[in-house]
Amino acid sequence: MIVGQILKTKVDMGVVSVKPTDMVTDAVTLLSQNRIGTVVVSADGFTLDGILSERDIVRELGKRGVACLSAPVSEVMTAKLSTCTTADSADVVLQMMTEGRFRHLPVMDNGTMIGLISIGDVVKARLSELSMEKDALEGMIMGH
Repeated sequence: MIVGQILKTKVDMGVVSVKPTDMVTDAVTLLSQNRIGTVVVSADGFTLDGILSERDIVRELGKRGVACLSAPVSEVMTAKLSTCTTADSADVVLQMMTEGRFRHLPVMDNGTMIGLISIGDVVKARLSELSMEKDALEGMIMGH
């Protein structure tokens, strides 16, 4: 299973984004309204400046308290990003997410973000793939 196949199976909600100059409190509202764990940070809607996750916000709350909610997203976001392409395998992406300890990964194509996958998306796809493999093996053993 590759990332391109995973993206095709997702219900297309689009990618929710904020500007680096937006306040963290506005990003929190978007996270809550959309029931998501991450927003992409982009000044122009095309380039990827960073990513802001629930974990980023909680970490800052622990350091600075509620004052961080009035800060611009650029002060709280993760700017050093890992990304993947549509050709990357689910196993490679799972390894990246596990080693990097993050749950969301932007999917890039020629420098442009074309989607965002979560660890849940990858696990769901991998479980589906394993189920199909199991069914195929059982069919071969049973002579079907």
